[in-house]
Amino acid sequence: MNLDGRAQSAPRSKRLLQCAIAVLALIPLFAGIFGVVRGPAFLDVTPPWPTDLDSHFRFLSGVFLMLGLIFYSTIPDIERKTERFRLGALMIVAGGLARLLSLGLHGVPSFGHVGGLVMELVVVPLLVLWQAHVAREAGTR
Repeated sequence: MNLDGRAQSAPRSKRLLQCAIAVLALIPLFAGIFGVVRGPAFLDVTPPWPTDLDSHFRFLSGVFLMLGLIFYSTIPDIERKTERFRLGALMIVAGGLARLLSLGLHGVPSFGHVGGLVMELVVVPLLVLWQAHVAREAGTR
């Protein structure tokens, strides 16, 4: 340990962030998988629905699945994957802003979607700040 205590706090903060990402990235990963496999039925709606809605829903579910994998790819060297981490986060925040627009136009969605909105516009930006702290502590960007 050095005199200011960084030797212990930096690895601990990194490990906690890695664990948080490992758990939280399960959300887009599994939502993406279930959305690709089940289509709009994933939201407990009953068919029939327009073919274009099914296509668009499955496409976006594939994007969501890949976002989960992008975040998993940052875990091993999270202090050095700042650009990738921020790009994934920006994609999620952009989706959250679109969800917020929907809320304004059409009202409050179900509890799960409100939870998604909180994750997208509050938790993810906080994770970006945490990752920046871990990168700074490691002396990288």
